[in-house]
Amino acid sequence: MPNMSLKKNEMPVQQANVRNKNFSEVALGYTEEQALDEAERCLNCKNMPCRSGCPVSIDIPAFIAKVREKDYEGAYEIIAESSSLPAVCGRVCPQETQCESKCVRGIKGEPVGIGRLERFVADWHNAHSTEPPKAPAKNGHKCAVIGAGPSGLTCAGDLAKMGYDVTVFEALHLAGGVLVYGIPEFRLPKSIVQREVDNLKALGVKVETNVVIGRTISIDELFEQGYEAIFIGSGAGLPRFMNIPGENLKGVYSANEFLTRVNLMKAYKENSDTPIKKNTNVAVVGGGNVAMDAARCAKRLGAENVYIVYRRGEEEMPARNEEIEHAKEEGIIFKTLNNPVEILGNEHKFVTGMKCVEMELGEPDQSGRRRPIEKPDSEFVLDVDCVVMSIGTSPNPLIRNTTAGLETNRHGCFVADENGATSLKGVFAGGDAVTGAATVILAMGAGKTAAKAMDEYIKSKQM
Repeated sequence: MPNMSLKKNEMPVQQANVRNKNFSEVALGYTEEQALDEAERCLNCKNMPCRSGCPVSIDIPAFIAKVREKDYEGAYEIIAESSSLPAVCGRVCPQETQCESKCVRGIKGEPVGIGRLERFVADWHNAHSTEPPKAPAKNGHKCAVIGAGPSGLTCAGDLAKMGYDVTVFEALHLAGGVLVYGIPEFRLPKSIVQREVDNLKALGVKVETNVVIGRTISIDELFEQGYEAIFIGSGAGLPRFMNIPGENLKGVYSANEFLTRVNLMKAYKENSDTPIKKNTNVAVVGGGNVAMDAARCAKRLGAENVYIVYRRGEEEMPARNEEIEHAKEEGIIFKTLNNPVEILGNEHKFVTGMKCVEMELGEPDQSGRRRPIEKPDSEFVLDVDCVVMSIGTSPNPLIRNTTAGLETNRHGCFVADENGATSLKGVFAGGDAVTGAATVILAMGAGKTAAKAMDEYIKSKQM
């Protein structure tokens, strides 16, 4: 008999007043008993609506059926057929707006905890499997992937499974992209990312770090070296600012810099080479997942007061509900319907405060969200000594500026068709480099689509 409970099994977590002082993982994962109980909530629908909501088309009912049978390795194999990063997706994928939003159990209650089950399966595999994946036979063709983030790693993994000789070129000193520099340890332990990267290497994927395409080597030179198709998955790492007075003061960070120092360079450790000045009052400007990550990191670094300053209301925040709830539990102060107009400093150019105005919501704008309008005579000063700007990013212009004929749009994103093909023959692109900042799973879906198109492109040249 299926488990007809209207609520999914709760995810065990660290207590809020404990976890906001450490960088250990917040969510502790299902026990086997919880996973089996949750798997029984799946009705194994014939038309599989949940699968239509997954950007990488995981056979969700099939892997959950394996969990019910206690065949956890079999469940992992089903997930791994479609996803190169199961343990990552089980932690950071916004299932509530994707696969779980299509679950019929969600009509009269909570959907099946698909993401939590995916994490359980991936963690079980990582804890029990001793055999690395086997590399398939090579087909004699070479592909290059630019960027070792979610889209690049997915594209590389799928190409390697097809037999291609794949090399990933990464600008930073560690593979993983946003998974290592952007998402905090307490949401996604870096050992898990490294395990996924190691699995791809076992498939035959080569990773070259500290290679900046457009400086170290160009796309044209990659073709000259025998690469037959190239995928650009370089992400959107160029931060945006508000262009208000005071943004050049000491103590003002982009969220990218702040999180890179914390996550990739371990600024929270005493012996870190990249310390962040201990701040008392921190303002994070923005309302997305990145803003939540920055605010929660600032709290863990010892700030007494951390504010989320967002010009719209909480209902309009693009961050996941889970991240907002966790931030509130950890003591983050939400100052919605407020907007910064100036960052204040002292004679030594250090931040001393942030001048804000109150906002109210007007008619919807092009995005469908109600447009924030400044209230007259509502100016006030927020007492802060650090400001983190988390208002979006765009692709770095280096690749487009060094590659003739590579078309981009007005936001600096690469123009690509539904298969990832760009304006240059043999060059494909996907993920944030095409869409602007989006989710890990959407980037993975783009990498998967492009890998298939690259395979078809190379095969077409042989006919």
